[in-house]
Amino acid sequence: MRVAVVGGNGQLGSDVAQAFTEAGDTVCALTHEDVEINVIDSATTALTRVAPNVIVNTAALHQVERCEQDPKAAFDINALGARNLAMVARGLGAVMIQVSTDYVFDGLKNTPYEEGDTPLPLNVYGITKLAGEHFVSSTLDRHFIVRTSALYGQNPCRGKGGLNFVDLMLKLGTERGRVRVVSNEQVTPTSTRDLARQIVTLSRTDAFGVFHATAEGSCTWYDFAREIFAGAGLSVNVEIADPQEFPSKTPRPKYSVLENASLKAHRLNCFGPWQEGLRRYLSLAPLVSRGV
Repeated sequence: MRVAVVGGNGQLGSDVAQAFTEAGDTVCALTHEDVEINVIDSATTALTRVAPNVIVNTAALHQVERCEQDPKAAFDINALGARNLAMVARGLGAVMIQVSTDYVFDGLKNTPYEEGDTPLPLNVYGITKLAGEHFVSSTLDRHFIVRTSALYGQNPCRGKGGLNFVDLMLKLGTERGRVRVVSNEQVTPTSTRDLARQIVTLSRTDAFGVFHATAEGSCTWYDFAREIFAGAGLSVNVEIADPQEFPSKTPRPKYSVLENASLKAHRLNCFGPWQEGLRRYLSLAPLVSRGV
């Protein structure tokens, strides 16, 4: 199978490309230099050249504050970009896998969100990602929309300064011996390697539709930080921070836990507890190789 991974050099895209390669597929990892997804001619030219059976879109403008400041750029990439890829996929007879986000929900439910729950985004990022979902689902029958949460991975996330939350905690902890982390937001930390394997599993099926895809369980960012240091064998004082210490003008959901209900209903769920994914991540490479 030929697979085109859009955003193939990103934190998630690099692991998706590797996972499909390990599964025996022929993979073309497309970067921003190869394709501008918000330009239909660029998307058509790049993907027609590859002629993929599956297109995985991991590209996004996901810096929440930047999206709020420049909603047009966010819509161009997150919504119109997804639409353009779906249109090309339809023309090529390809399956499309669109990666989306927990931020399509407002976080007021306080129990895990299932795929049938009504989205109600709080910010421009969530709105544009939801618009991308609608463009894909209304353009192409053979699609998967994969919502995930709190990603971290080995490849640097350029849009977020190169350090994911795990590496940032390790860096601050080793430099200062103490960190302060908020405890008022509930998330499910999810390894990009685990998500990439789940995407490969989905691609082998025709169970098209919307899927939540995160590790099992949930925690606060404070709990996550404590588990990071425990897993790394570091003695760091982790303190609960007042949310006002890290003010943001952009509203974010306080509860971002997703339930993999559709994956489980189709007996396709590959995820284990979030703590297991973190342990694997910490064991993959020495801290120094991640710039910590």
